[in-house]
Amino acid sequence: MEIAQLHKIFLESTGVCTDTRKLLEGNLYVALKGENFNGNVFAKAALAQGASYAVIDEPGFEEEKTILVHDALETLQKLASFHRAYLGLPIIALTGSNGKTTTKELINVVLSQRFKTSATRGNLNNHIGVPLTLLGMDKTTEIGIVEMGANHQGEIAQLCAIAKPNYGYITNFGKAHLEGFGGVEGVIKGKSELYDFLRSNGGLVFLNNDDTKQIEKSEGCKNYTFGVTHSDIVIDDQNANPYVSLSLQGIKIKSQLIGAYNGTNIAAAIAIGNYFEVKIEEIRKGVENYLPSNNRSQIIQKGGASIILDAYNANPTSMEAALRSLSAQPADYRVAFLGDMFEVGATTQAEHKNIARIAISLGIDEIYLVGKHFAAIADLGPSVFSYESFKEFQESFKGLRTRSENKVILVKGSRGMAMERVLDMI
Repeated sequence: MEIAQLHKIFLESTGVCTDTRKLLEGNLYVALKGENFNGNVFAKAALAQGASYAVIDEPGFEEEKTILVHDALETLQKLASFHRAYLGLPIIALTGSNGKTTTKELINVVLSQRFKTSATRGNLNNHIGVPLTLLGMDKTTEIGIVEMGANHQGEIAQLCAIAKPNYGYITNFGKAHLEGFGGVEGVIKGKSELYDFLRSNGGLVFLNNDDTKQIEKSEGCKNYTFGVTHSDIVIDDQNANPYVSLSLQGIKIKSQLIGAYNGTNIAAAIAIGNYFEVKIEEIRKGVENYLPSNNRSQIIQKGGASIILDAYNANPTSMEAALRSLSAQPADYRVAFLGDMFEVGATTQAEHKNIARIAISLGIDEIYLVGKHFAAIADLGPSVFSYESFKEFQESFKGLRTRSENKVILVKGSRGMAMERVLDMI
């Protein structure tokens, strides 16, 4: 079947679904496969549940309303790209080592003050998530916002080929997914594939003019810049005490985000809103009303303590930024619960040791290190407590060593560590 024909079927459906547990009446079911599952097996059940059609890629699973294709994933991606061209709307793509999702959410709340937007939901930012994001847009969508994640070179290029963005923003280059990218230079090359696409296709880059590496890698791209000086839009008076605030054209914008590192994320959203002629008061309203969620820079009050729950993910760059933010918090006592960082590669031991060293040097009063990588570090001093696993930590932790009421606590680690479980213990 030609993609144009499949697209017509899609338009008559109630949307695409790749999981029968989430299937709605009239959905177009696409049978994807993975190491431990085969969606073709569930095609019959999908149709019985009310799917309009089921796209399969293995003979032997044909039913009355199945569509047999060579590769279901490739078909999903081609369908999404066809749909994107059919809609013809402006697409903003963003990637980077840290802050992608928060920045995406901020851009969305700012632009949605004026436009009907559609943005990546949650963390659906890979070779499956991006197509699903595009297929979630329709003729009422005025601007699409697509987050792109990657842990290997070539992935951002593939996602750009599917989404064909008109605009792009890279939050930063950091020590994330070092194992897959082969080091920091590999990260820079991989993320810069967004610049390569925009440069080749006449797109525009939203550029942090205070980041010399972004300036270098985006050379030759059309751009719209933001920064503290010499930019298309100057954003000043930034501080984080404890919540980030900044000014645009004399108007103070106060966010509900902590950490100086979130200042750049907010500034990017402000700049993009300004480019698309969202009024300053509307930009301010969008930023100030945004509340972080899903274990990302959440502030939770418990037992007289302010807890910074930032346990969605972690890498050496974001971990250091979170620790420096913790040390700057106005409090009498500071505590850090840190879980192992994954996908760091050959530098795993060195990076974990460096994070522990930074935490100590910042004067964090109590430091709890959880996981085999952190536990391999020896002789860290009296303020540091390490555990081989979360189970060991649960069995050994007896509570904080202070009664201070004015304390702030950081909880951070890679997703696989599920460090949010600490909340039940403090």
